[in-house]
Amino acid sequence: MNKTKEILITGFALFSMFFGAGNLILPPFLGVQSGENWSIVTLGFFVTAVFIPIIGIIAHARLQGTMFDFGKKVSPTFSTIYCLIVYTISITLPAPRTASVTHEMAIAPFFGTSSLLTSTLYFALVFLFVMNRSKILNLIGKFLTPFIIIILLAVIFIGISTTPTAINPSSFETPFVSGLLEGYQTFDAIGAIVVGGVLVISMNFKKDTSFALKKELITKAGIIAGIGLLTIYAGLIYSGVQSSATFAEGATRTEILSSLSTQTLGNIGTTFLSVLVALACFTTGVGIVTGTADYFKGLFKNSQKAYTITAIIGCLLGVIIGQFDVHYIIVIALPVLMFIYPITIILILLNVLPERFATPVVFKAVVGITFLFSIPDFLKFIINPESLTGIQSYIPFSEFSLGWVLPAIFIFILVNVFKSFTTKNS
Repeated sequence: MNKTKEILITGFALFSMFFGAGNLILPPFLGVQSGENWSIVTLGFFVTAVFIPIIGIIAHARLQGTMFDFGKKVSPTFSTIYCLIVYTISITLPAPRTASVTHEMAIAPFFGTSSLLTSTLYFALVFLFVMNRSKILNLIGKFLTPFIIIILLAVIFIGISTTPTAINPSSFETPFVSGLLEGYQTFDAIGAIVVGGVLVISMNFKKDTSFALKKELITKAGIIAGIGLLTIYAGLIYSGVQSSATFAEGATRTEILSSLSTQTLGNIGTTFLSVLVALACFTTGVGIVTGTADYFKGLFKNSQKAYTITAIIGCLLGVIIGQFDVHYIIVIALPVLMFIYPITIILILLNVLPERFATPVVFKAVVGITFLFSIPDFLKFIINPESLTGIQSYIPFSEFSLGWVLPAIFIFILVNVFKSFTTKNS
């Protein structure tokens, strides 16, 4: 196959892997809330929802291993625990969220059934597909993404070409930070270390492809996927800005996306989008449960029993958590993301750096300090935030839930300077 063509195909495939339908509800909401500060909010969102994930793909191109390889320089035990946590989070938050988005966008507007019934039937079907690994799902995913992109581009084009009657003022005190933290909710950084491994394994089947060529293909495909994500995300944010005055105060993320599509495409377009989003959510849900079951199957010496038990547990969790509304799932995800996202970001950044700056000692020190200083950010969503005011006053940026950033940078520089000094004097 022509190299350019292969890069394009791989790039679009990678974009499809990142393009979870649940993520579509986040950008328009940001646009409505950001008002005149939309460009700053978009920049913050870009950092955690696009830049870091694509850097994660580039790190995979460099490592050409699995998720385990991202943390093994800290220690094999740490990496194993990290993988377990990531997969556990995957089946307890983003997977159930796909059922919740499906109910709010494709079921609730047309039927009067309960969310519990939706999540039950939804994950019964997910379990069926996970256990049978049907090729139909791949066909749906292959043709589904282009249709969604076409509809979204139509929504964006019509939305931004319509002169707004008024733009609501920004409700964010710190627009950049608000965009950055909303980017956590995409789970794209976590997705990067998961789907990047899938991409590497897929390319390893091509025995005539060298390490250098695979590195080039994955890197350039990651850049293509990043451009696609940025285009869609920025377009939806700006569309939300343009139509911000038309939404009711307190409108939810799914209501804003549905209303935006109705304003631009009419009721038929909205119905079509709802069905496609539901199908896209379903493929994402099946992918998450299958990937998690595959991991535990490998952990227990290729045990099919482990695969089945993991699939059952994943689907039961999906039924229980997926019955809640999207906003509630986003709220309960916050403390979890404040715990795992900083560590994930640091692992991605360290793995993309030259080895002389990212030795095992650097990994241990920077990951350790990141974990330590992200504890207050995590705890303030669990306990009374006022009880942490004293601690946070001593940690720069902690009031923005970014208390780990400066300590991580400081320790990274300190350890590298010390290493360089001792090397010169040895």
